[in-house]
Amino acid sequence: MSGFDADRYSRQTRFAPLGAAGQEKLAATRIVIVGCGALGSASAVALVRAGVGFLRLIDRDLPERSNLPRQLLFDEADVAEGLPKAVAAARQLARINAAARIEPVVVDLVAGNALDLLAAADVIVDGTDNLEARYLVNEVACRTGTPWVHGGAIGAEGRVLTVLPGRTACLRCLVPDPPPPGTLPTCETAGILGSAAMVVGAVQAAEVIKLVAGATETAGRMMAFDLWSGEWRTLDLTPLAAAGCPTCRAGDYPWLEGRLGSPATELCGRDAVHLPAAAGGSVDLAALAQRLAAVGPVTVNPWMLRADVEPGCQLSVFADGRVIVGGTRDPARARVVVARYL
Repeated sequence: MSGFDADRYSRQTRFAPLGAAGQEKLAATRIVIVGCGALGSASAVALVRAGVGFLRLIDRDLPERSNLPRQLLFDEADVAEGLPKAVAAARQLARINAAARIEPVVVDLVAGNALDLLAAADVIVDGTDNLEARYLVNEVACRTGTPWVHGGAIGAEGRVLTVLPGRTACLRCLVPDPPPPGTLPTCETAGILGSAAMVVGAVQAAEVIKLVAGATETAGRMMAFDLWSGEWRTLDLTPLAAAGCPTCRAGDYPWLEGRLGSPATELCGRDAVHLPAAAGGSVDLAALAQRLAAVGPVTVNPWMLRADVEPGCQLSVFADGRVIVGGTRDPARARVVVARYL
């Protein structure tokens, strides 16, 4: 995308902090969005409408009917057609802005491909639904010095944090170790308002535009909100940035180098995939059973839990954090299921 259409972006360039110079930078910017779900869809729509010149969309999943209340780039026809989310999203975005170059990449972001997929970005946007992918994004960003915008939404709550490697707190500063499976709520277990995800995606897009325009003053402060209670707050993470962590201060990349993570293994003779514990530690199976009871039938004993979470799909969670996903032989699909429910 060379230059920009002055008439199309006339209202945007009249905003003095951006102006024509900022719009030129947007037209020359390469953005990578990891995940085309609720956050990724909202961010992508806002950025393509804003005039970003290149957008790479990375996603491993297919659109489903339960996505439609909150994932802006998909409709019922996309669900029926069964196209991958990245492809369906790219098609819709091309209709919005034909001048933008949209590149769909249908893969599971893992240690083996993360650097190749993310390193050329000017800014990375977190639209994913799992901590493992976020740690990979964080480590690539810290290794390459690439700014990235973290976002998350659950229930009516949301948060956004812009990370400038070497200057602000990074994800590992904030969350040194991932919690055991089932500890945190997910959209499947706690629900989510589509409007909360849209707000997060819009704020993420605004953060990207600010970075491109050179406005970095608010980076390193996490914005958090609860649309149900009407509460908004900003958390200053300067103390975390001052201390740093082994990744952003000492070049330690355990997820990117494969020392941490969940390499999936297809179980011989079974329609199932095994994922080892991502970070050790025991799982509170009783608490997890209560959370998953709203999803489907659950059985639990002191050693393991079994839950029917989707038609033909069963989760077996062990006390040490290991998981077996029954009903598939596809490691990427298994990780999708684990991200949804655990």
